[in-house]
Amino acid sequence: MQQKIFHQQSPSLLAFAALLAGNVAIAFGPLLVRYADSGPIATGFWRLALATPFLLFVGYRFGFRLSAVSRPTYWLALVAGLFFGVDIILWHIGIFQTKMANATLFANCASLLLVIYGVIIARKMPSKWESMAVLFAFVGAALLMGQSLELSPRHFSGDLLSLGAGLTYTVYLVLMMKMRQNTESWGALGMASAIAAVVLLAAAVFAGEQIIPTAWWPVLLLAFTSQFFGQGCLTYALPHFSPLVIGLALLLQPALSASAGWLAFGETLTAMDFTGSALIMVALVLVRKQ
Repeated sequence: MQQKIFHQQSPSLLAFAALLAGNVAIAFGPLLVRYADSGPIATGFWRLALATPFLLFVGYRFGFRLSAVSRPTYWLALVAGLFFGVDIILWHIGIFQTKMANATLFANCASLLLVIYGVIIARKMPSKWESMAVLFAFVGAALLMGQSLELSPRHFSGDLLSLGAGLTYTVYLVLMMKMRQNTESWGALGMASAIAAVVLLAAAVFAGEQIIPTAWWPVLLLAFTSQFFGQGCLTYALPHFSPLVIGLALLLQPALSASAGWLAFGETLTAMDFTGSALIMVALVLVRKQ
């Protein structure tokens, strides 16, 4: 009840802040995956397994009850969790098999696919301001990633895995949008995360990965930044915006990954990086005007 009252007081501002904050938190996840010393799939398992109890607890505090969930919602959670699990498997392996710039670019093809979904499937044409925002966002992303993108046979498998992650993540987001129409956000994410965790554990065992990390801080930070806070904020924001706006917001992640590379690995930021990031920020300001 408390959450519903807060929605009524200031839904748009709160949801937009959550959308931005969620993408900021998720953007730094790949760095933590690289720092973790468990296998890449096992790292994804811990990301979900550690966060899920807290997601379900917060959902319970906001009125979520598993006993009240309808059968269609259970099926949505099951399929969403399966796609989310596959997304994390592909993404976490791809991070180690290609350049960070390539992985970020291909994994965020979900932004373009959500824009297409919003226009064609949802049959909602963008307004003049939204069209300008789409143009600015994708030109910004092209500038940001263009000079660092390196297509080569050496990176092909990682690029392909990252592209697969973007495709499965798109399906996951569309399913979560449907699920959020009648389900509390934290509980919905907790259900999908629990299912994805089972998928990841089975895959990690099958792949023969090291399951238990020797250093716990990377997986703990990953669980509570990328999953609990990042995905929690994003899931909360989903029903408040069109797929077009959600897709544009996802482009924050490649913009911030350039900063993450600079902070963690000393990668140089050029004028094109700053210009691309600025165009993405302008695009978000334009869609906020709607």
